[in-house]
Amino acid sequence: MNYETWSPVYEQILADFGFDRGADEQARDELASLLAESLSFDPDHLDVAGDTVAIAGAGPSLTDADGPEMDDSGTADSELDRAREADAVFAASTAAAVLRSEGVTVDCMVTDLDKTPETARELTEEGTPVAAHAHGDNVSELRRWVPELDAEYVVPTTQARPVGPVRNFGGFTDGDRAAFVDLRRLGLRRPRCRGDESSKTPLGRAIAPMARTSTGRGVPDSRRSTRGNRRERLSGRELRTTFVTNRHI
Repeated sequence: MNYETWSPVYEQILADFGFDRGADEQARDELASLLAESLSFDPDHLDVAGDTVAIAGAGPSLTDADGPEMDDSGTADSELDRAREADAVFAASTAAAVLRSEGVTVDCMVTDLDKTPETARELTEEGTPVAAHAHGDNVSELRRWVPELDAEYVVPTTQARPVGPVRNFGGFTDGDRAAFVDLRRLGLRRPRCRGDESSKTPLGRAIAPMARTSTGRGVPDSRRSTRGNRRERLSGRELRTTFVTNRHI
């Protein structure tokens, strides 16, 4: 995302919440410094065009076996099932650990390292990209955990103006950043958010018009089971997305 497009929303967030731009920029610079001697992950390798991507937040409905939602055809469809059926899964924060415990492969984790940082470390060690976010009140987490991550699979992000290797894809929480990992470049048009209550908030209403994505349904498990090399798998041009859950992130 072009920072000038994101900037008005960021200005609104700073004003509404009273956050300190200088603190965000300090955290951004700290993250850049921690990765200064390393080659971080190129987000172009997250090109999952042509695939169905599940964007999973850490809402309670992610593991709510008693409350499956209905899909477009009227068939009961649990959120874990939808994640399993997708070609790729982008997980926000603790959703990554939950999905992995249920045997669901995570293709990208988006986190500010305040929860389950061990999962972020494990994923980078396994060759899975982690978008590690810097903001005004997580500098201690950055200093503690970023050196333990395999920098080759770290995508450093900020909500302030991007500098050096630190990117700004848009989004404010781990959940919406998972959806904003450069939506325009990935070819998305409009999201369908299942179990997402963020659009009811002033911040959600400000962000939602910027995330114009196309939506698609999952694919058979047989196709998911044929996944090959991770970087070969995450390639193509037209992305479909299905939002699994995005509550209480």
